[in-house]
Amino acid sequence: MTWASKRQLFYSAIVTLFLLGFGYLIISPYFNKPPTCNDGKQNGDETGIDCGGTCALACRNQVDQVSILWARAFEVIPGRYNALAYLENQNKNTAIMKIKYRFRFADENNIYIGKRDGETYIPPTGKFAIFEPGIGLGNSVPVYTSFEFTEVPTWIVVSQTKIDQLNILVSDIKLTDETTSPRLSATVLNDSFYKIPEVNFITILYNEAGNAIAASRTYLDVLDGKQSSEINFTWPEAFSEKVVAKEIIPIFNIFNVSLR
Repeated sequence: MTWASKRQLFYSAIVTLFLLGFGYLIISPYFNKPPTCNDGKQNGDETGIDCGGTCALACRNQVDQVSILWARAFEVIPGRYNALAYLENQNKNTAIMKIKYRFRFADENNIYIGKRDGETYIPPTGKFAIFEPGIGLGNSVPVYTSFEFTEVPTWIVVSQTKIDQLNILVSDIKLTDETTSPRLSATVLNDSFYKIPEVNFITILYNEAGNAIAASRTYLDVLDGKQSSEINFTWPEAFSEKVVAKEIIPIFNIFNVSLR
């Protein structure tokens, strides 16, 4: 090999090494990315693909399904019903931002007579209710009511500190005009510093045997931190049984809550 050939080979090697080094600098970030919660891989401290650990999403195999305790339709006026499902989320610090559901109704012969679809959120930890008003079923009477979620839930981890601080207190519950046009009133207090928008309040009334005989819902646009407000529920007709117990459940989307 001549001296000129050696020099040309040397320069070629230098250029090749430069190109390889430059190429490595360009492509290495694509192969050495730090793990994230949306890269489609189980890495970092994740316990599943993009879930668990420090990720916002909880892995489905690490959460319990929502328990459906009961579902029922309550006649408001002839041919019109309110439907309610009473449920429990046993997961302490996970919630669902949005999920679709369905009520189904059947008559005394267990023949399907109608349905009502909706969409809701699920709060973390504890019992809650889903309410659908003004359901028209014609001349049919809903004796059997079933409830189901119609899509796979996406569970999101919620700060335990936020859960512990959020608290709506209900007091001074009064039921009047029970034999004519019943009216239930109560005072609610947001006993936290969080601003809670779009708060639903669902009430369930029980007879002496502990069975639910009526339900209703009312709504506040916002409940500021440390704010109290009066809420009211009404029914157009008297109840068929005497009310001996009253329950009021505050329902709100914890993902919309913010500090003042």
